[in-house]
Amino acid sequence: MTDKTFDIIVYGATSFVGQIMTRYMQAQFADGSIRWAIAGRSKSKLEALSKEAGLTGIEMLVADAGDEAALKAMCARAKVIVSTVGPYALYGDTLVKVCAETGTHYCDLTGEPQWIRRMQDRHEDAARQSGAWIVHCCGFDSIPSDLGVHYLQQQSAKRFGQTCNRINMRVVKIKGGASGGTIASMINMVKEASGDAELREQLKDPYSICPPGHGFTARQPDVQMAYDEEYGSWVAPFIMAAINARVVHRSNALSHNSYGDGFLYEEAMVSGEGASGKRAARAISWGMTGAMIGLALPPTRWLLENHVLPKPGEGPSEKQQREGEYDLVFLGTTARGDKIRCRVTGDRDPGYGSTAKMLAQAAACLAKDLPDTTPGGFWTPASLMGDKLIGRLEAHAGLSFELVGA
Repeated sequence: MTDKTFDIIVYGATSFVGQIMTRYMQAQFADGSIRWAIAGRSKSKLEALSKEAGLTGIEMLVADAGDEAALKAMCARAKVIVSTVGPYALYGDTLVKVCAETGTHYCDLTGEPQWIRRMQDRHEDAARQSGAWIVHCCGFDSIPSDLGVHYLQQQSAKRFGQTCNRINMRVVKIKGGASGGTIASMINMVKEASGDAELREQLKDPYSICPPGHGFTARQPDVQMAYDEEYGSWVAPFIMAAINARVVHRSNALSHNSYGDGFLYEEAMVSGEGASGKRAARAISWGMTGAMIGLALPPTRWLLENHVLPKPGEGPSEKQQREGEYDLVFLGTTARGDKIRCRVTGDRDPGYGSTAKMLAQAAACLAKDLPDTTPGGFWTPASLMGDKLIGRLEAHAGLSFELVGA
């Protein structure tokens, strides 16, 4: 891949998160350490973005998501394609196919488990043969969770001589505007599942994106409203838990079950102590249940899509992005009962400001930090990039990983 023109091509640069990422890369890689370009389906929109962002010497490539020949021409010029074009289940298939077949590394910010499973089933053999590294879920879902577990397990192995067989992640603080793109992906997934009984069963399986023959059978916790004695607070379901947990379990499988065959993982939101915490937990739980029921019914789905929920391309203002943040605490327990905690924090709103930085650094890690001898295939952030990506995120993306009470 040494003769490629670009280290990274940002595909979907004119999307909401793509624009944030483009501006970040302009500042981050102004020293020329990464050779990059922007791409999308509209030349006029790319030109407008280039002018507005003050891009100098950054090439623009035009390729539609369904144009396989154009995508092949784009991939021929890059080591890594980073895609922000979602919902991926609607627009992402052809690009993954082309990357897998041509040996072009790829990352994205999808949180769509049904689509990830389809891509694995269709293209993993091709990626292994070509040497392409395909890495989904390189945004808020699921880098903080996946790398947070990776980090805690490493610290547990150092301190106790064994990894944790159970980890509970608690969202202590989260502040940021709603993501129109994430909501559009969720709506599409509900639409798919409402007419597909097999998919509905797949979406109940916490190991649905693990490799075939993974052998995991442990029944995973299903967090509803509850009082968490260990944390000392009421907790409620976390909307990103479904995709995050699947990525964590795939990382376990790809690391030769280093977390253990019966590893248990759960995520929940902290809602506070006492009666007020209980009321807040109940409101979150009921709200999520009601939203999913509403999305499953065509009349209410239409109402929510058209009059309530933000649409793709809509998102928080720059001020909201700057003022956003998140604080996640991971509580691990070993088989002997040893306990260990770590914290992962981010300095921007999770869905856009922080996601754009994480995605850019994941792409840079793929382009610069990994040995060429690494096998191709469908990886996770932790299983492929691990400590190298943590180092980049702490140095350049506003994240921190630290033990609590160490």
